[in-house]
Amino acid sequence: MKLNELRDNEGARKSRMRVGRGIGSGKGKTAGRGQKGQKSREGVSIAGFEGGQMPLHMRLPKRGFNNIFAKDYAEVNLGAIDKAIASGKLTGTDIDHAALKAAGLARGGKDGVRLLGKGTLSSKLNFTVAGVSASAREAVEKAGGSVTVPEIVPAADKAKAKHRTGRAAPRA
Repeated sequence: MKLNELRDNEGARKSRMRVGRGIGSGKGKTAGRGQKGQKSREGVSIAGFEGGQMPLHMRLPKRGFNNIFAKDYAEVNLGAIDKAIASGKLTGTDIDHAALKAAGLARGGKDGVRLLGKGTLSSKLNFTVAGVSASAREAVEKAGGSVTVPEIVPAADKAKAKHRTGRAAPRA
């Protein structure tokens, strides 16, 4: 096989329909848009528009609350971790977010992993996680392991500490 012989599989790429190219093309004259009216014109954005009446999506009441400051944790149960160790997906005694992600246990969780206590843990493990439930901590310590939750310093506090120690005081 040569580079100039590389081709896509047959039917992998479908060419777009060229509209308005004569009656014989099957998409000539009105180009599949029907006759006249707003929807036959260019630049139409009337999805959800009800002719001036208040649209349905605006008539329905709003429900709930979406906290924009909520932390996004990947929740992992002890039972799932024990199962992964038994199957060989998870190895070693020190377990953190990266290890759980590599084993396919922690999906998402941009703010880290939260350990939950559903299931049992049979092996001695040391966890470094962003959060842990009381039952999970108890189960891990009962199995002889430990749980470490690193303290997160807010960015504002870091900036204050840097300002106090990093530069000389301004002159008066």
